[in-house]
Amino acid sequence: MQTFDIDNTPAEIVKTFPKASDFFKKEKINFCCDGDKSLKETVVNKPVDVESLLQTINEAYSSWKEAGNEVIDWDQVSSTALINHILERHHDYLHDELEPLSQFVTKIFRVHGQNHAHLKELHILYHTFMSDVESHLFEEENTLFPLIRQYEETKDLETAMRIQELSQRMEEEHQLIGDLLKEMSDATNGFVLPVGACNSYRITYARLAELEANTVEHIHLENNILFRR
Repeated sequence: MQTFDIDNTPAEIVKTFPKASDFFKKEKINFCCDGDKSLKETVVNKPVDVESLLQTINEAYSSWKEAGNEVIDWDQVSSTALINHILERHHDYLHDELEPLSQFVTKIFRVHGQNHAHLKELHILYHTFMSDVESHLFEEENTLFPLIRQYEETKDLETAMRIQELSQRMEEEHQLIGDLLKEMSDATNGFVLPVGACNSYRITYARLAELEANTVEHIHLENNILFRR
C-alpha cells in the first residue's frame, strides 16, 4: 500500500519524508515556494513519470522507516521550538557561510572568468542572493520570530495580524531567493564542474550545492509549516 499518492502536495511529502526532497530536486519539482499544489497539478507540462516517481519515493520511505528512522511530526512541535530549530540549523549556517563562500565565488571569477564566461553571471547572482538573504534574516530574527514567540504566549489578535502580514512578505522574499538559487544552478549546469577544474573551483561548487540544499529546506520549514500556523 502506498503512503504517498498524486493528491499529496510535494510539501506534504517532504514534511513527512525529508529525503523525498532529493527526488523532487532531480525532477526539478519545487517543494518549498510552490509546494502547496497537488503532485498531479505540479507535474502538468513537466516531462515527469509521476507514477515511477511516486513508486521510488514510497519504496525509499519504506526502507527509511524499516531502518529505524523516526519522522518528526512538526505539527506537534511548538512554534518556539521550530523557530529554534530553524535558527540553529539554517540561520546560523547562513551567517557562517555567506561571507567565506563569497570569497571563493570571487576568487574563481577573478582567476577563471576570462575563459569561463558564466562565472561573471554566477558572481552577480551570488552577491545579489547574499545581500537579499542577509536583510531577510535580520527581519525574521528581529521582528517576525519575536512576534511569533509573543503570540504563542498571548494569543493576541493584533499580534496575529502583524504576523500574517510579515509572513506574507517573507514568503514573497523566499520566492525571490528561490529564483536566485535556480539561476545559480542553471548558470553552473547544476553545479557540474568543467573539465580540469581546480580545487578552489571544486570547493566553490560543492559549497554552493550545500547552500542550495540547506536554503531550500529552510524555506520549506517556514513556508509550509511555520507560516501555515
